[in-house]
Amino acid sequence: MTTIIKTADIDAPAAAVWDAVADFGAVHTRFAPGFVTNVELIPGARMVTFGNGMVAKELFLGCDHDARRLAYSVRTDRFTHHSASFVVEDRGGGKSRLIWTADVLPDEIAPTVAGMMEAGIAVAKETLGRVPA
Repeated sequence: MTTIIKTADIDAPAAAVWDAVADFGAVHTRFAPGFVTNVELIPGARMVTFGNGMVAKELFLGCDHDARRLAYSVRTDRFTHHSASFVVEDRGGGKSRLIWTADVLPDEIAPTVAGMMEAGIAVAKETLGRVPA
């Protein structure tokens, strides 16, 4: 199993960043617009359409508001295993850190996932950095 971790320091308060991250159905509008172009909520999951045309079913695993952690799992034929989470840390002074972690199998798909995560977190950093305090 390959673990991929991407982080971004964001010039916005943790509470505001967490509010956007925890909004499971608004990835395309509040978190990473353009990287994600559409989200359709279905019972216990969301169907995510990415800017590259790929569509993935993401199961909602849980959300811990106190820890500012949201967990989900992608279900496609390309993965034998996928679990991921977002954590928002308060860095003080109106700043936060977003940590995106994913565990994937097979290992051969990790470079593709890492590339998508890199692109997604860059868009998220820009978008969330515009969140008002």
